[in-house]
Amino acid sequence: MQKLLIVSDSHGLTTELQMIRERHNISHNIHCGDSELNNSDPVIEDFLTVEGNCDIPGEFNVEETLMIDHLNVYITHGHLYRVKSTLLPLTYRAAEVKADIVCFGHSHVAGTEKIDHRIYINPGSIRMPRKRTNKTYVLVSWKNHGHINVEFFDINGHIIDDLSTTFSLT
Repeated sequence: MQKLLIVSDSHGLTTELQMIRERHNISHNIHCGDSELNNSDPVIEDFLTVEGNCDIPGEFNVEETLMIDHLNVYITHGHLYRVKSTLLPLTYRAAEVKADIVCFGHSHVAGTEKIDHRIYINPGSIRMPRKRTNKTYVLVSWKNHGHINVEFFDINGHIIDDLSTTFSLT
């Protein structure tokens, strides 16, 4: 089974990032930006991290792709695609890079949806969530690309059932 840990918008938190990483001990860790840490910080070194609008310019790339088990994972912060008002520009970019899973942050609003055979995941924020009180992050898991489980957790490691769901890639 393949697994991804996805966090975003930690805005300087280090103890919490380390705690979440150690709790799940997953080899593929993604940070969707606004860590406000430099790329040499040991807390962020195990994360594939992108640059957010609050990060030091040039510390991280503004986008990354990660191929895992024939699934293309696209990672961006989202500020360059106006994700606070629409996902349309992000859907265009996701199509260009042929993404299967799209990870982004910026809005601090946790959620997931499927658009045109792609799964879009915003893990919310582990520091300053919006539209709900839970400080959130995500675990994504799949076997043989059939069904993809997207599980949202609060900062204490409790699953949030009303946000979690399972998608089919077909």
